[in-house]
Amino acid sequence: MRTSARYKRLITWRSLATAATAALMATLLTPAAAQSAPRESAPVYSYDNAIRESVWVDTGLDGDSDGKTDRVAVDIVRPREPAQQGRRIPVIMDASPYYSCCGRGNESQRKTYDANGDVVQMPLYYDNYFVPRGYAFVGVDLAGTNRSDGCVDVGGRSDVQSAKAVVDWLNGRGRGYTSRTGTTKAKAGWTNGKTGMIGKSYDGTVANGVAATGVEGLETIVPIAAISSWYDYYFAKGAPLYDSGPDWLSDYVESPDARARCAAVQQEIVDGAPRTGDRTRFWSERDYVKDVRKVDASVFVIHGMQDLNVRPKHFGQWWDGLAKAGVDRKIWLSQTGHVDPFDFRRADWADTLHRWFDHELLGYDNGVDDEPMADIERAPDQWVTSNVWPPRGTDTVKLRPAKGAQAGVGTLGLRTGKGTETFTDDPQQDETDWAAQVDRSTSAKAGFITKPLTRDVRLSGSSEVTVTATPTTSTAHLSAVLVDLGPDTIRDYSAAGEGITTLTDRTCWGPSTTGDSSCYKETRAKTADVDHTVFSRGWADLGNHASDTKGVPLTPGKRYTITLDLHASDHVVPKGHRLALIVAGTDEGLIDPPSSTPTLTLDLSRTTARVPLVGGAAAFARATAGSSHVNPDATLDGVGEPHTTHRVPGLGGTL
Repeated sequence: MRTSARYKRLITWRSLATAATAALMATLLTPAAAQSAPRESAPVYSYDNAIRESVWVDTGLDGDSDGKTDRVAVDIVRPREPAQQGRRIPVIMDASPYYSCCGRGNESQRKTYDANGDVVQMPLYYDNYFVPRGYAFVGVDLAGTNRSDGCVDVGGRSDVQSAKAVVDWLNGRGRGYTSRTGTTKAKAGWTNGKTGMIGKSYDGTVANGVAATGVEGLETIVPIAAISSWYDYYFAKGAPLYDSGPDWLSDYVESPDARARCAAVQQEIVDGAPRTGDRTRFWSERDYVKDVRKVDASVFVIHGMQDLNVRPKHFGQWWDGLAKAGVDRKIWLSQTGHVDPFDFRRADWADTLHRWFDHELLGYDNGVDDEPMADIERAPDQWVTSNVWPPRGTDTVKLRPAKGAQAGVGTLGLRTGKGTETFTDDPQQDETDWAAQVDRSTSAKAGFITKPLTRDVRLSGSSEVTVTATPTTSTAHLSAVLVDLGPDTIRDYSAAGEGITTLTDRTCWGPSTTGDSSCYKETRAKTADVDHTVFSRGWADLGNHASDTKGVPLTPGKRYTITLDLHASDHVVPKGHRLALIVAGTDEGLIDPPSSTPTLTLDLSRTTARVPLVGGAAAFARATAGSSHVNPDATLDGVGEPHTTHRVPGLGGTL
């Protein structure tokens, strides 16, 4: 079914364009202009006179166990003219738990309503920009939030069904009502059912989850800094990433009314997500990667490569799965943390998103599908492209650590090393501490470094580090990071804006009304001059050495082997810089420490890093054939400490 649907989409773009725009062309274009199909939707409809209405869609679930199926609130802004002309239009939808509790975007906007209960302010610029161009914008309150029934279940069946039911309703398959409790039905006769979902963080996560159901009518999704597996939001192979679980998040975003009636669901979340780090059925239900083969929508992924809230592993495993499933896709990778592209590349983003939706939802043959697959921020506000991502010629290369002249300061190359290195977990140190003293013998880490490169080396994709270690205690956590050692100017992802500074000047993106402005504060890159850049990282509980699903106590003095999944990235280590692999214990601020303080001994002959190198092993060998002179006494400055205390996907950077 997936293949045939994609094929149908591919072969009908031009015919869809003709069908969707024939009436518009006849009434709005001159005869000469009407000779060719449009390539861009224009703002020809009144935003001030747009229809603003609310519908409650039945999810078919009874999450709050009140004996009635839950209805979710659906706020709609759509142009009035197409319906008057008998034409149906596509939908852009953002399903969110944040419309009431926390707000959306860099300015934390919330929905506001008039006396009739119709939406006045719809957060973000999507409605202002796209409604005049012939789209409807739909903002869905997830179950248990704002004006919706039901309970929040943090990425589970209720969250996903909250949005999927709306897609079904838009396509004539679901039930909608004009009020939360009434019986008057509402029909979506104004839409052709073609829906694109968009959203940052939790919102984009829901888009991933809905796409993984394969629901008919969902044509495209645009997940921004989105989760692909909720287990990987809270744990890294058994190592806890936060000091709380999804029950805290559920309580945080639920409406007061839902919080009072959803105690049973809260307890189910507590019971299903134990702090042991074991993978339970709870986590399996919230793993969208396992269902990626069902995705029938195209996918435009946006993620910050230094996002320490929704960490880049999420886009990496989702992207790899989409590629295997043959999904039409596009990607933007920035140097920021948890930041929306509207706030790091605004004009280009609005233009690209416009053309993406025109292509995917209106069927316009505008060439966006022929452009490079990937846009990558190589330096602040400096972007490069790749026709495919990872680039052709990328090959997985095994890099091997070896002993050096000092304890804990070894080499990194293609030959298998011998001997051991030892370090003691120091929960007060983090990756910036390790990297700053990578050329010095310190007790808290083992570092392995290449010679200064004679050529640029590009790593593109996801890496793995396999570690064989002997602990002295029954518990141990491990960290592995890849570091670019050399001076650079990068976005300061550790600062409050996670790579951006918000200014006072505003720019406008569509018409405004008294209650809904389209004008937003401008931003600029927040940069830092550094001597090193940690560009990929990963963690694990050594107790998960035999299983990804369950950890066990360790036997002190026994050797164990485990593989750490490092985050996807696209990074060039320039000529003259060095590439380092650091292995250590607790990465303060990014994982929680174990219950003991172990010393770990690495078996270097059984420790490897598998990294995606453009040009493969030959490119690495050529780049590392030069001199090995460095200053071992230098302290290498980096960004600030990675204080990541967010337990809410969306509360780092901008929502």
